[in-house]
Amino acid sequence: MEKGRFAPSPSGRMHLGNIYTALLSWLSIKKKNGAWLLRIEDLDKERCKEEYSELILDDLKWLGLDWDEGPLKDSHSEQYFQSNRNSIYEKFYSKLVEQNLVYDCFCRRADLLALSAPQQSKPQSLANTMHVYSGKCKNLLPSQKEEFLKIRKPSKRFCVKESIDFFKDGHYGIYYCNLTEECGDFIIRRADGSFSYQLAVVIDDALMGVTEVVRGNDLLFSTFQQRALYTALNFVPPNFFHVPLLLSDDGRRLSKRDKDIDMSYFRKYTTPQALIGKIMFICGFINKEEPLSLKEALSIFDFQKLPKENLYIT
Repeated sequence: MEKGRFAPSPSGRMHLGNIYTALLSWLSIKKKNGAWLLRIEDLDKERCKEEYSELILDDLKWLGLDWDEGPLKDSHSEQYFQSNRNSIYEKFYSKLVEQNLVYDCFCRRADLLALSAPQQSKPQSLANTMHVYSGKCKNLLPSQKEEFLKIRKPSKRFCVKESIDFFKDGHYGIYYCNLTEECGDFIIRRADGSFSYQLAVVIDDALMGVTEVVRGNDLLFSTFQQRALYTALNFVPPNFFHVPLLLSDDGRRLSKRDKDIDMSYFRKYTTPQALIGKIMFICGFINKEEPLSLKEALSIFDFQKLPKENLYIT
């Protein structure tokens, strides 16, 4: 069976952009008669709070976006919270270490940004605004590592291979990337011991049987980093469908930090059907804004009709 997923971070109340992505993910997998999984990505212990996790579940229920697998659907609901999966990440991280694909990096982010410039890449390549890591820590001498260890703890970088990768996005078509030229080795474990989003999401999606990922087009480049990890861990990557971002009328990306119109507003002033209709109208699936049930939205959903350029709240 096909399986999609929605994996929000509980760092604040969901805003319209989060709900937009959740709805498209739900519609896409239900159109295929598949299952929809909910996972809470709460790796960032400083920003993520349990109260926001509870609000995510409640807001999705209010909208009618019920999940087939995830919190409250399983006797082991804790497995759907990334904060409870550290031992699993450790196991697969060790496999990368055993393959000599991981090394210590003592570089600080500020230093890297000061020394590097964004890579200028070819059309249809995604990394033209990426800062490329030089690999300066990859071949440190033991004596050099010893001196650095006296100063700070290292992060861990994954070694990328010299090759051109490509994938066909379900919405945007074919993209390609040479990670060595357009990204360089990337961090999979931070200096504090926590695992990166890139590693955790690959392990979780693979072990949970996710076959389809619908997410914003700002994560297109992440697909190549994740695909490199899928290969190294001998996992099969899912199909990716990236969608245009939902922007404010002044062209700004919606943000929890900026408290853009969130679910507290919609639950106070509108109905689930009105909110679903609003999103379907913004996406261009209907010609005028009107309330829609999930069943009605499902009947008219078609990725081919979704614009490729970013969308604006009207």
